[in-house]
Amino acid sequence: MGSLSSRLYDALIYKDRWHYITDGLGMTIVITLGALVIGLILGSVAAIIKVAYKNTKKNLLLSVLNFIVGIYLTVIRGTPTVVQLMIMYFVIWKSGTSLEVAIAAFGINSGAYLAEVMRSGIQSVDRGQTEAGRSLGLNFWQTMRKIILPQAFKNVAPAIFNEFITLLKETSVSGYVGIQELTKAGDIIRSLTYDAMPPLLLVALIYLVIVIGLTRILAVIERRMAESDLR
Repeated sequence: MGSLSSRLYDALIYKDRWHYITDGLGMTIVITLGALVIGLILGSVAAIIKVAYKNTKKNLLLSVLNFIVGIYLTVIRGTPTVVQLMIMYFVIWKSGTSLEVAIAAFGINSGAYLAEVMRSGIQSVDRGQTEAGRSLGLNFWQTMRKIILPQAFKNVAPAIFNEFITLLKETSVSGYVGIQELTKAGDIIRSLTYDAMPPLLLVALIYLVIVIGLTRILAVIERRMAESDLR
């Protein structure tokens, strides 16, 4: 075993192996952002259906949708993320690329958790806002889209940001379906150098720096939101 400098040289500089890390980081960011967008859409739709089923006149379509949402939330929350990813890749979406499958799988997983976040955000909006929308002639869906959802997103912005941080770390299992994201990149370097410490510690450090940075940003967002609420 050589010195630390020689081990770092072998892990990163020799044959430009640092490209594995930068390419893997880029893939991690792409998967995370894509999945977050899908998660926000699915979570918002699921939350609206749950709220509508509870607060509006029930009909067959709404009952069916509420049942489907209930199954979706139960299944996704009750099974491991990596199992969902592998089922999506090997069973459900065999024709999709690894990247497409990963974004979809993580997005569906994130949506199940963001659904509860969005539902709490919607319920945190004063009922007077809904009554105001109705008084303007808006139906439930128009009131939700134009009045309630914008305020709900503001109320749960910190929770959504936390989900983004969680999602970023969860993408580390994407290597199970052949994606060279950040963690897989470190493992590839390990297999080339037969030295686990430099690449895997570097990967851990990169995750840590990103999470600390995002946490600082979240703290700023929360402080500014608190200041705006006091005005």
